[in-house]
Amino acid sequence: MTQEHTMDKYDSKGYLDMELLRFTTAGSVDDGKSTLIGRLLYDSKSIFEDQMEAIKAISDRKGDEHVNLALLTDGLRAEREQGITIDVAYRYFATPKRKFIIADTPGHIQYTRNMVTGASTANLAIILVDARHGVIEQTKRHAYIASLLQIPHVVVCVNKMDLEGFGEKSYEKVRKDFEDFSAKLDIKDVRFVPISALLGDNVVDRSKNMDWYQGPTLMHILETVHIGSDQNHIDSRFPVQYVIRPMTTEYHDYRGYAGRVAGGIFRAGDAVSVLPSGFTSRIKSIDSMNGPIEKAFPPMSVTMTLEDDIDISRGDMIVKVNNQPEQKQEFDVMICWMGDRPMQIGGKYALKHTSRDARCIIKEVKYKLNINTLQKIEDDSNIGLNDIARITIRTTVPMFIDGYRKNRNTGSLILIDEATNNTVGAGMIV
Repeated sequence: MTQEHTMDKYDSKGYLDMELLRFTTAGSVDDGKSTLIGRLLYDSKSIFEDQMEAIKAISDRKGDEHVNLALLTDGLRAEREQGITIDVAYRYFATPKRKFIIADTPGHIQYTRNMVTGASTANLAIILVDARHGVIEQTKRHAYIASLLQIPHVVVCVNKMDLEGFGEKSYEKVRKDFEDFSAKLDIKDVRFVPISALLGDNVVDRSKNMDWYQGPTLMHILETVHIGSDQNHIDSRFPVQYVIRPMTTEYHDYRGYAGRVAGGIFRAGDAVSVLPSGFTSRIKSIDSMNGPIEKAFPPMSVTMTLEDDIDISRGDMIVKVNNQPEQKQEFDVMICWMGDRPMQIGGKYALKHTSRDARCIIKEVKYKLNINTLQKIEDDSNIGLNDIARITIRTTVPMFIDGYRKNRNTGSLILIDEATNNTVGAGMIV
């Protein structure tokens, strides 16, 4: 990403146009995910006074020793009563350096689908580990899901250091155990921070109780971690979402193709090919919400015009002539099953991939994954709620695909039960 796009600047409406970091939290039950997010919001002055007064009143009523900051994200009544996170809670806040969207995801094994949903668009994952319990099966499961979803950055927060007397020994044990396990996974950037979410040590402000730790605070990592190169800027992909024909006197001949850039960099004048027809043309102009621009890159939403009149509709893809995705009707997918009813081998499902809709049939289950041990179970084809498996599907029309490791946008898809219209599977193309 060029310097012009990383510097703070104001958009046409006067809002500060800063980089957006999406991050997710994961951890076992009672590891303190919601408390940590509450602490981030509280210490970064992102909470209104009436919100703070409301959670103080609830904490007093329940007889809590400290103000229960977890109540800021646990909004469902069942969550508050049980003291757990069930659904994905999204929170938005900003500091002078960056904007943030947090997905607070559940730790329970029966809510794996909720964790996958919250983590699917994240740049960074915070995995919480209780300093007293160390790396447990849940920690390994969350690390595997972060690896499966190709989340570029992982921060392991060793929480509840106050209950371990702020000693370095328990932190170092967690660090070593996690590094030994994550060596088997595909996680590019792992960092470790010892914290106390309850008391605020090393969350926003540096801890006075752990002077042996010389690294950055969690907030410093969130504000400075480099995310400009997380997107694929090499393989140019532009799924068309909508064809714009204003039909006005001023724009009588305007024909634009609107969508979000899913990969690469497009510039006016570039030679492009349109899939599935294969017709070629050149980009005449690129228009954004604020007017014409010279180039577009992920995740910008823009409208392109081409020099030639080509029949293009929703679901088509504009790509570079010399760099094209694979066109396939049969391919393998790592699927996280989200449906209450088990997957049907031979069953037909609706499929959404970028802006393209199709139908597909489940041909076979290659293996089911035990995500606690990373063991592949090849003789079990019964895929139920929250299971992760490698399957083969066949679609009714060719899909324009990249491997998920190469491009998270063109390498992901969802399956939909046509009878209920519920999303039943989230897939990563192998």
